[in-house]
Amino acid sequence: MGFKDLKKNSTSMASKLQEELEKSNKSNDYKDDRFWRPTLDSASNGYAVIRFLPAVESEDIPWVKLYSHAFKGKSGWFIHNCPTTLGEKCPVCEANSELWNSGTESDKRIARDRKRKLNYVSNILVVEDPAAPQNKGKVFLFKYGKKIFEKIQEQMNPEFEDENAVNPFDFWKGANFKLKIRKVEGYVNYDKSEFSAASELLDGDDAKLEALWKKQYALKEFVNPKEFKSYAELKVKLVDALGGDVRGEASEEDTIENEAPARPSRKPTPKTEVDEDVDVESYLKSLGDE
Repeated sequence: MGFKDLKKNSTSMASKLQEELEKSNKSNDYKDDRFWRPTLDSASNGYAVIRFLPAVESEDIPWVKLYSHAFKGKSGWFIHNCPTTLGEKCPVCEANSELWNSGTESDKRIARDRKRKLNYVSNILVVEDPAAPQNKGKVFLFKYGKKIFEKIQEQMNPEFEDENAVNPFDFWKGANFKLKIRKVEGYVNYDKSEFSAASELLDGDDAKLEALWKKQYALKEFVNPKEFKSYAELKVKLVDALGGDVRGEASEEDTIENEAPARPSRKPTPKTEVDEDVDVESYLKSLGDE
């Protein structure tokens, strides 16, 4: 582009640059408004009714399964998707295996703290949201953990013969999910959450259900390889976070200096290991809230 063109296009170029700035600002905002998050009161209790929705067109499964790592090392945070989600090798998982196999309790503790966090993502319809009534009737993405997924599995594969199998993701034969959240021993707990009896969504009105279906979000983007760093890149990030030492834990002074409180003190937990149900994004947000 010559100088004359530069002058001629100065107005349109300013508009173009403004568009790029807006894109940049949007990409740097960690919050994704497509996701629904339950509102908790001052005691960390919450209640809502949601309906899990079926797979969108061109997708067969109504959820995606994601693994990630989020921990603070001696030299900084390591917050990245785990490539084992895609069946690939992960340097953090390999380091954890090395620590675990050392046989020392201190190394096992470090490995536990850095292990993969498991989450699922599905489309939902918000049926009731007393704390945020504006969400009622809207379609969102919902990120949830192992405990809620187990309740879905129990619906699809009931334990007793007198119980009917229910596909919670079905428009016509599914069931609403009553999400009941409490804080137990410092952790978010979903044990009292439950499914209602099977029922048609929107009274089985096919026109309304089709319109709802078309509002849902594709899930394949969350398992797009582009969303995952390569093994080599993660290796560099891990070394940087740990300060070159596989046991490089952040000291209490490091944590205070960087204004990032450590996770709640560890308490003996059942073998189900509540860490598997941690929503990494919510956990990181809680650090700021504290």
